[in-house]
Amino acid sequence: MGELYFGDNLDVIRKYVTPGSVDLIYLDPPFNAQARFNVLFKSPRKDVSNAQVGAFLDFWIWGRGSEDAYNYLLTQVGGEIAAIIRALRMALGESDMMAYLVMMAVRLVELHRALKPEGALYLHCDPTASHYLKILLDGIFGVGNYRNEITWLRSRNPKGSQFQPKRYSPDTDTILFYGKTQSSFLRIERIKRRLNEDELLEKYDRSDNLGRFTDGPIIRSPSMGERANLSYVYKDFDPSPWGWRMERSKLEEIDRRGDIGWTSKGKPYRKLRMEDDTGAPIGSCWTDISSLNPQAHEREGYPTQKPLALLERILLASSDEGDLVLDPFCGCGTTVHAAEKLKRQWIGIDVSIHAIHVIQERMLDAFGPKRVPKAIGIPADYDSAADLAKTDPFQFQWWANYLLGVHLLKEVKKGKDRGIDGELFFPNGPGRPYGRLLTSVKAGKNVAPAMVREFRGVIEREGAEMGLFVCLDPPTREMEREAVVAGNARTVHGTLPRLQIMSIYDWFDNRRPQLPPIETLPYAAFSRPARASAPAPDPDQPQLPLLFTSANVGKDKDVHANPQKVRGIRLAI
Repeated sequence: MGELYFGDNLDVIRKYVTPGSVDLIYLDPPFNAQARFNVLFKSPRKDVSNAQVGAFLDFWIWGRGSEDAYNYLLTQVGGEIAAIIRALRMALGESDMMAYLVMMAVRLVELHRALKPEGALYLHCDPTASHYLKILLDGIFGVGNYRNEITWLRSRNPKGSQFQPKRYSPDTDTILFYGKTQSSFLRIERIKRRLNEDELLEKYDRSDNLGRFTDGPIIRSPSMGERANLSYVYKDFDPSPWGWRMERSKLEEIDRRGDIGWTSKGKPYRKLRMEDDTGAPIGSCWTDISSLNPQAHEREGYPTQKPLALLERILLASSDEGDLVLDPFCGCGTTVHAAEKLKRQWIGIDVSIHAIHVIQERMLDAFGPKRVPKAIGIPADYDSAADLAKTDPFQFQWWANYLLGVHLLKEVKKGKDRGIDGELFFPNGPGRPYGRLLTSVKAGKNVAPAMVREFRGVIEREGAEMGLFVCLDPPTREMEREAVVAGNARTVHGTLPRLQIMSIYDWFDNRRPQLPPIETLPYAAFSRPARASAPAPDPDQPQLPLLFTSANVGKDKDVHANPQKVRGIRLAI
């Protein structure tokens, strides 16, 4: 089992990854695929001050973080990459694209340090920034360590539009492949593509008494140069000055098997047998691995998920069993899934709480509970939770909702709070079978009674049975008074406070709110039409794994018979 980290990959790599310890790096960073190209070169927005990625947000903005990274590259790294970054800034200014490139450059420097001398790196990107990224990689790895620009045909369905198109449909991604040194290896024979029956019959178009075959060379070509030890006469044929492709003993063995033929002019050739075919070599244009369709069993509901077969090909070609594979933007975990399946060690890093939970559930589904990684960096005490609230309030909100096991997350983008951050459903008896509990999470230190009062109004407006107001520090008396005013909720489980305040400080002190039981919530709660008191999840929202178990799910024959439907029982956000 590998190691899974929650946090900024730059910090994690510097703190936890030993220089020269990694055999293979694959990274698929956000690259503005959703943004129009010219947006990347506009003036920076003033309301964002950091170029660090947030959960599911495909944009980068020049700000203090970008400026600090730029200065670090110039003063601490230096060399060719500093010259390249300086030149790019002169050309691009403080644009979104420049912020993206600075963010990538400082991380690529650390990734280069992490690689073993024989290690390799694959950077997955799209044409929006691939040309700039290749310049960065040339500066960090050296031009001589460039191996390939792999083109992956991810779609065969051109995008249509009611308007006259101004460009061809963007159907490909780019994967930049670099070795750290000239000793970096590639096991290309492991990833040959098996030919189908029709392709084999077409290729092996001749036959003799031993079966089907095709012609192959057995004499060296002029471009291979002269080899004196291979220039010998065999059956009165002299291949000088270039010679045979093998020593005499090997040639005699091939002839004994009946695998040497002669033309009418007395020139030898090798008979390559159909049963010995190992497949077609893979080049730099990958057209045989399709992107995931919406119904694919391996789909995790993640925006930029890559197919497992793509990562398996990369890992097979550039690593061995037991090698260490690193993915610093691991998203929904395709790389770590492939690494675990192929018996590699691995390190996965992501800045999104959501991604961490998706990976854990994915590993559970694929390999069982013993191989589910515990995420390093998830808050385990009040101090680490307070640090998360300070550095990334949005992720703190997600984490707090996961802590509670909410069924729906309502806030999916950074922005103004709309009053509801999450929802819990609970069994509530006949006539009104499912009760609804809303959550509101505040990460700041200055939480006022007015916020509790406002949330009380949200509960009333929504007609919800209960509400849970979550904050970092214990509530003041005025905040508690606002909660008490909300009164009680009469549920099938008894009378409970309608509005409660839960602090993370109290949570880690083992003080819990009074909640109705949710562990036995049946699948029907998520399959029925929307209700006023307990609406069904929005099918268009991204999905998160459920954090409760259900004895009823296993008894649902339709769910039991269709594993994909079980996978669909998730937290919609």
